Amino acid sequence: MSMKKLITLFTILITILGSICQALEDTPENRMEQAIRYSKITPITELLGDSTYQISLNLPPEQRDEFIDLMTKHLDVATLNNLIIDLMATHFTANKLSALAEFYGSEIGKSAMKKIGVYMADAMPLIQSEILKAQAEAVKAQAEANRLKEEK
Repeated sequence: MSMKKLITLFTILITILGSICQALEDTPENRMEQAIRYSKITPITELLGDSTYQISLNLPPEQRDEFIDLMTKHLDVATLNNLIIDLMATHFTANKLSALAEFYGSEIGKSAMKKIGVYMADAMPLIQSEILKAQAEAVKAQAEANRLKEEK
Protein backbone atom coordinates (compact mmCIF):
# COMPACT_ATOMS: atom_id res chain seq x y z
CA MET A 1 0.00 0.00 0.00
CA SER A 2 1.41 3.40 -0.93
CA MET A 3 2.17 6.01 1.71
CA LYS A 4 -0.55 8.29 0.30
CA LYS A 5 -3.17 5.54 0.58
CA LEU A 6 -2.00 4.68 4.10
CA ILE A 7 -2.30 8.30 5.21
CA THR A 8 -5.74 8.56 3.60
CA LEU A 9 -6.86 5.37 5.36
CA PHE A 10 -5.64 6.63 8.75
CA THR A 11 -7.31 10.01 8.18
CA ILE A 12 -10.62 8.34 7.35
CA LEU A 13 -10.37 6.00 10.34
CA ILE A 14 -9.54 8.86 12.71
CA THR A 15 -12.43 10.90 11.32
CA ILE A 16 -14.87 8.00 11.72
CA LEU A 17 -13.63 7.16 15.18
CA GLY A 18 -13.76 10.83 16.12
CA SER A 19 -17.42 11.04 15.13
CA ILE A 20 -18.22 7.84 17.05
CA CYS A 21 -16.44 8.88 20.21
CA GLN A 22 -18.19 11.07 22.69
CA ALA A 23 -17.19 14.68 22.09
CA LEU A 24 -14.74 15.93 24.68
CA GLU A 25 -14.30 19.52 25.68
CA ASP A 26 -11.00 20.60 24.18
CA THR A 27 -9.24 21.71 27.34
CA PRO A 28 -5.54 21.35 28.17
CA GLU A 29 -6.53 18.88 30.89
CA ASN A 30 -8.56 16.70 28.49
CA ARG A 31 -5.81 16.84 25.88
CA MET A 32 -3.24 15.70 28.44
CA GLU A 33 -5.55 12.95 29.74
CA GLN A 34 -6.12 11.63 26.23
CA ALA A 35 -2.43 11.90 25.30
CA ILE A 36 -1.53 9.85 28.38
CA ARG A 37 -4.27 7.35 27.49
CA TYR A 38 -2.85 7.05 23.98
CA SER A 39 0.70 6.61 25.31
CA LYS A 40 -0.46 3.69 27.45
CA ILE A 41 -2.04 2.01 24.43
CA THR A 42 1.02 2.56 22.24
CA PRO A 43 3.97 2.47 24.65
CA ILE A 44 7.08 4.16 23.35
CA THR A 45 9.18 1.22 24.55
CA GLU A 46 7.37 -1.13 22.17
CA LEU A 47 7.60 1.30 19.25
CA LEU A 48 11.29 1.89 19.87
CA GLY A 49 12.05 -1.78 20.39
CA ASP A 50 10.40 -2.91 17.17
CA SER A 51 11.75 -0.03 15.10
CA THR A 52 15.24 -0.27 16.58
CA TYR A 53 15.56 -3.94 15.76
CA GLN A 54 14.20 -3.55 12.23
CA ILE A 55 16.36 -0.49 11.49
CA SER A 56 19.43 -2.27 12.85
CA LEU A 57 19.01 -4.89 10.14
CA ASN A 58 19.90 -2.20 7.57
CA LEU A 59 23.22 -1.51 9.29
CA PRO A 60 26.44 -3.43 8.77
CA PRO A 61 26.48 -6.40 11.19
CA GLU A 62 29.37 -4.96 13.21
CA GLN A 63 27.32 -1.79 13.97
CA ARG A 64 24.03 -3.42 14.94
CA ASP A 65 24.74 -4.16 18.60
CA GLU A 66 26.09 -0.66 19.20
CA PHE A 67 22.98 0.88 17.60
CA ILE A 68 20.63 -1.34 19.61
CA ASP A 69 22.53 -0.50 22.82
CA LEU A 70 22.26 3.21 22.07
CA MET A 71 18.53 3.01 21.43
CA THR A 72 17.67 0.64 24.28
CA LYS A 73 20.19 1.16 27.07
CA HIS A 74 21.28 4.77 26.81
CA LEU A 75 18.15 6.53 25.59
CA ASP A 76 16.11 8.22 28.33
CA VAL A 77 12.79 6.64 27.39
CA ALA A 78 10.85 8.26 30.24
CA THR A 79 11.90 11.73 29.14
CA LEU A 80 11.18 10.90 25.50
CA ASN A 81 7.74 9.57 26.46
CA ASN A 82 6.92 12.75 28.42
CA LEU A 83 8.06 14.90 25.50
CA ILE A 84 5.84 12.95 23.10
CA ILE A 85 2.84 13.23 25.43
CA ASP A 86 3.37 16.99 25.77
CA LEU A 87 3.71 17.43 22.01
CA MET A 88 0.62 15.37 21.30
CA ALA A 89 -1.37 17.42 23.82
CA THR A 90 -0.09 20.57 22.13
CA HIS A 91 -0.84 19.58 18.54
CA PHE A 92 -3.99 17.43 18.75
CA THR A 93 -7.42 18.15 20.15
CA ALA A 94 -8.83 16.01 22.95
CA ASN A 95 -11.23 14.37 20.48
CA LYS A 96 -8.46 13.52 18.00
CA LEU A 97 -6.31 12.04 20.76
CA SER A 98 -9.30 10.03 21.94
CA ALA A 99 -9.88 8.78 18.38
CA LEU A 100 -6.21 7.80 18.06
CA ALA A 101 -6.40 5.88 21.33
CA GLU A 102 -9.60 4.14 20.19
CA PHE A 103 -8.08 3.19 16.84
CA TYR A 104 -4.72 1.98 18.15
CA GLY A 105 -6.47 0.15 20.97
CA SER A 106 -8.63 -1.75 18.46
CA GLU A 107 -7.59 -5.04 16.86
CA ILE A 108 -7.00 -3.32 13.51
CA GLY A 109 -4.92 -0.61 15.17
CA LYS A 110 -2.87 -3.15 17.13
CA SER A 111 -2.24 -5.09 13.94
CA ALA A 112 -1.16 -1.91 12.14
CA MET A 113 1.22 -1.02 14.97
CA LYS A 114 2.92 -4.42 14.73
CA LYS A 115 3.89 -3.51 11.16
CA ILE A 116 5.29 -0.06 11.97
CA GLY A 117 8.77 -1.34 12.86
CA VAL A 118 9.15 -3.20 9.57
CA TYR A 119 7.67 -0.25 7.69
CA MET A 120 10.13 2.17 9.33
CA ALA A 121 13.05 -0.14 8.59
CA ASP A 122 12.03 -0.23 4.92
CA ALA A 123 11.30 3.50 4.74
CA MET A 124 14.37 4.93 6.49
CA PRO A 125 17.00 3.91 3.87
CA LEU A 126 14.75 5.27 1.11
CA ILE A 127 14.18 8.54 2.95
CA GLN A 128 17.88 8.88 3.71
CA SER A 129 18.74 8.18 0.07
CA GLU A 130 16.35 10.88 -1.13
CA ILE A 131 17.75 13.37 1.40
CA LEU A 132 21.29 12.63 0.25
CA LYS A 133 20.25 13.10 -3.40
CA ALA A 134 18.58 16.42 -2.53
CA GLN A 135 21.68 17.51 -0.62
CA ALA A 136 23.93 16.60 -3.56
CA GLU A 137 21.64 18.55 -5.92
CA ALA A 138 21.74 21.58 -3.60
CA VAL A 139 25.54 21.48 -3.48
CA LYS A 140 25.67 21.14 -7.26
CA ALA A 141 23.26 24.07 -7.74
CA GLN A 142 25.26 26.22 -5.31
CA ALA A 143 28.50 25.39 -7.12
CA GLU A 144 26.90 26.32 -10.44
CA ALA A 145 25.60 29.59 -9.00
CA ASN A 146 29.07 30.38 -7.65
CA ARG A 147 30.64 29.57 -11.03
CA LEU A 148 28.21 31.85 -12.87
CA LYS A 149 28.81 34.60 -10.33
CA GLU A 150 32.57 34.35 -10.83
CA GLU A 151 32.18 34.53 -14.63
CA LYS A 152 30.51 37.93 -14.36
